[in-house]
Amino acid sequence: MELILPTKEYELSYRSYIEELGDEERYPFPLDFDHQDFSALLERIEEIRNGIRLPENYVASTTYWLIDKGEIVGVSNLRHQLNDSIRFMGGHIGLSTRPSVRKSGVGKILMQKTLEQATNMGIREIHIHCEKSNPASANLIQSCGGELHSEVTGDAHSGVVQRFIIRTL
Repeated sequence: MELILPTKEYELSYRSYIEELGDEERYPFPLDFDHQDFSALLERIEEIRNGIRLPENYVASTTYWLIDKGEIVGVSNLRHQLNDSIRFMGGHIGLSTRPSVRKSGVGKILMQKTLEQATNMGIREIHIHCEKSNPASANLIQSCGGELHSEVTGDAHSGVVQRFIIRTL
């Protein structure tokens, strides 16, 4: 499996991924962008990577696609730094896997490869958060070296958020 930056080559796979998500929350946030104009979607993802036209309280972030046998099987978003807002609710990494590949180890591969990118960016203390109501996500984070740092109460939508930290060398 290969972790890549988004490209036009995978447009059909991306559309299929979005369709497979159905009514699920589209997370990380680039999955929520309008994908009707795919070139515009790619341009917007690149702008965010370069810190251009960021929404309020957002920071520059890189979106990655995990490719297996020519298909997108996972999406991750790596924030280049944290601000006060996302330090407590958001963290450095958000990820999603295609529903049809869940419970197959793809999530762990996606997390490990995204952690490698964070390390390459010089991030030494990687914050990863998940909702307490999602034990599968917490288990994934812990299996990749995450240590529970704290729990915070979010808004009505998110409930209690668990904050994990992975320290790299």
